[in-house]
Amino acid sequence: MSAPILTDRTALDLHRARAARTAQPAFFLLEEAADEIKERLDSVNRRFTDPVLLSGFPDFWADALPGIAHSPDRPLLALRPGAHDAVIHAMTLHWADDPVGQMVQAFRALRPDGLFLALMFGGQTLHELRACLAEAEAEVSGGLSPRILPMAEIRDLGALLQRAGFALPVADSFTRKVAYRDIFHLMADLRAMGETNALAARLRRPTSRALFLRAGQIYRQNFPAEGGRIEATFEVICLTGWTPHESQQKPLRPGSASARLADALNATEQRLP
Repeated sequence: MSAPILTDRTALDLHRARAARTAQPAFFLLEEAADEIKERLDSVNRRFTDPVLLSGFPDFWADALPGIAHSPDRPLLALRPGAHDAVIHAMTLHWADDPVGQMVQAFRALRPDGLFLALMFGGQTLHELRACLAEAEAEVSGGLSPRILPMAEIRDLGALLQRAGFALPVADSFTRKVAYRDIFHLMADLRAMGETNALAARLRRPTSRALFLRAGQIYRQNFPAEGGRIEATFEVICLTGWTPHESQQKPLRPGSASARLADALNATEQRLP
């Protein structure tokens, strides 16, 4: 059974191309993601000889991480089996209709003991905008329509790494709060990020300005920031996994410990009846 189609890839490509052509693209979160990737790669005691990076902005990443091969973000990845010792999924996985399928393809492209590293927007991203648009739309038009991409929670993504076959899975995140002049300033920034609505089920007719004005009022009332601004949340989830190899650490068998946890903690052990 194929995954349901969530993303209109044609619209997503157009949005990204428009952002890349913008005189002042809003790539500050990509820049922070690039710094995070560099730090994580530096922390691994390994020199990667055949890494590949998957993204929707090849020019940005060519400058941010020079020397790393690039492959386009597509449902079917153009990666050869066993060709790489690192696959980096750079801020695109949240648009995937089938994130597990993307991880499985990355797994197949990796050699044993290869690194999979993915950064993506998480479930707390734009939760303020999502709530305000929903409330305003219910008031103005009496219904709801898909406007913001549904994004996965960190607790679910760690399990997906294991489903894809990765060993030593780790999922962590960082959050950035950004202040904007108003809701229109925020939406202009999303446009300059290439992150506007590309949902396949989105409305195909223009939205009334009255809806956005009402959403802006609700936003300012519920999520104010200093100086009369509003606050927007961006959560970036970082996923790390390795293709299995005999050299990797293995969990000990239950009951094989040589010391008691109670002794290490200098605590009194309470035995169950």
